Amino acid sequence: MGAQLRVYKRRIRAITATKKITKAMEMIAASRIVKAQRKVAASMPYATELTRAVTAVATGSNTKHALTTEVETPTRAAILLITSDRGLAGGYSSNAIKQAERLTERLRAEGKEVDTYIVGRKGVAYFGFRERKVADSWTGFTDSPAYADAKRVAGPLIEAIQLDTAEGGVDELHVVYTEFVSMMTQNAVDGRMLPLSLDKAPDEDGAKGEILPLFDFEPSAEDVLDALLPRYVESRIYNALLQSAASEHAARRRAMKSATDNAGDLIKSLSRLANAARQAEITQEISEIVGGASAMADATAGSDK
Repeated sequence: MGAQLRVYKRRIRAITATKKITKAMEMIAASRIVKAQRKVAASMPYATELTRAVTAVATGSNTKHALTTEVETPTRAAILLITSDRGLAGGYSSNAIKQAERLTERLRAEGKEVDTYIVGRKGVAYFGFRERKVADSWTGFTDSPAYADAKRVAGPLIEAIQLDTAEGGVDELHVVYTEFVSMMTQNAVDGRMLPLSLDKAPDEDGAKGEILPLFDFEPSAEDVLDALLPRYVESRIYNALLQSAASEHAARRRAMKSATDNAGDLIKSLSRLANAARQAEITQEISEIVGGASAMADATAGSDK
């Protein structure tokens, strides 16, 4: 019985140590969510105004450009998948990967070849384990992305959209990321980044059908679009990275809180079992003492006779 009690106590100590770790990770994730939310909010005005500027240029000119012109028969598409570098975040990365798989199947059903670009070690490991080809990948910054990281990711994608498909280019560019809705809700979503859908382009107030001012473009509308293309792609990717980072922290906080609560419940259960084992041990010792005393009493009574 003593050995069983020692096993319970050893397990309680181990789970208590684990609970301290998960609680610390929960608090760290909670503190980082606020900072990530502020970055998301700060990036939205720039991305919105840049999209409006691109819309104004596209609607005010007849220039054909990769930023706004759709190919009649697209044959190749690129998907940028954003996952996390670290685990312990519940289904955060797996949900984004599933969304990317659904998008890939849909694009292939439309007769398009798909090139996959990945951000985050979890996505890279998923494709690497299955020996699936990845066009390019980036790791090491998913929990706190900077604009420089977005520029680094955008470079190969911009180059691919500007090339002909015969030279390895793509006709469409899609992004799959996790949208931060609230502390409890994060949704894996996908959207087409290029060509820009002018009828779905957001404006400052979220309204559609706004009359845009007329512009004169110097030196030309095509040169203006060439200058706006990298800025637009970088801002969209940066916003997606920030949304994903906030979602990752929220998912990790929720997962660590669940782990901490489960550890507490397991400690209570093991404590009850340890108490029962200790009570059984005490009862057995008392029974042995009473039995020994009774035997001595019987022996003494026999010798007196």
